[in-house]
Amino acid sequence: MEATKERHGWKWLLCTPALIVLVLAASGPLMIVLIYSFLTPGNMGGVNWEFTTEAWFRVFWRRDIFDPDQVTWNEAHLTVFWRSISLSLQTTLLCAFLGFPTAWFIATRPPNSRAIWLFMITIPFWTNLLIRTFAIQELIRNNGTINALLLQTGVINQPIQIMYTDFAVLLGMAYVFLPLMVLPLYAAMDKLDFRLVEAGYDLYASRIKVLWYVILPLVKPGFIAGSILVFIPAIGAYVTPRVLGGGRTMMLGNLIALQFGQGRNWPLGAALAMLLLIIVVTALVLYLRWVNREEVRRG
Repeated sequence: MEATKERHGWKWLLCTPALIVLVLAASGPLMIVLIYSFLTPGNMGGVNWEFTTEAWFRVFWRRDIFDPDQVTWNEAHLTVFWRSISLSLQTTLLCAFLGFPTAWFIATRPPNSRAIWLFMITIPFWTNLLIRTFAIQELIRNNGTINALLLQTGVINQPIQIMYTDFAVLLGMAYVFLPLMVLPLYAAMDKLDFRLVEAGYDLYASRIKVLWYVILPLVKPGFIAGSILVFIPAIGAYVTPRVLGGGRTMMLGNLIALQFGQGRNWPLGAALAMLLLIIVVTALVLYLRWVNREEVRRG
């Protein structure tokens, strides 16, 4: 017992540097942001060390300029919240819809060629996110490639307004985060025992039933990991909504940056940042609890 305690003590001692780094590099900045959210904004940015909950109040409500006692819902913030959550969920679903057949195609290739296909999936990560977003912009702008092809073929008479819409942001985020869905799905499919698929066909199951009752339950961990990897960065995305959405399609990340920049309201920006963290953690907890409940139900 004494030897075991001593061994565990050495393990904790060896983990101390990593724990210190995590506390200083992760928990420390979060605590600073949390403290800032309860302070008073300075005149030209920064904060005044006066405790107040006004920043959290202004996240959801706003006061009338002429009558401060009159309080109404902050419709601008609520619209941004809804747009952020909605587009993040749509991006996750679109990536799952496109990522599943892509991962299935790679998993069913000969073993000696799978590395090449995986290499092609990871190529976008070699390019800066801003450059990839500008590439999408070149495709969907009014004088871009898509509108030019449609005009030349006579499908449309005038350019379609795609830029600065929710669809443009959705398209850009799906392109950016699609590899994050494909790779976990491929990892799950690579471990799939295809003899179970053959057994389903031998038992006269249709392709849809084999997909629904055999393949999807077995690759469910890949869907879970991919959804988490896509949803979390999508809800806090800044570059893609800023470039493709402009000022018309603002998401939560853009609203936070606006408060720390032009708005000069650091406490409100900190409160919005903490709200984003709360939304992400809540979504993860609810999703994982639902998954665990499903696994327990199925035994």
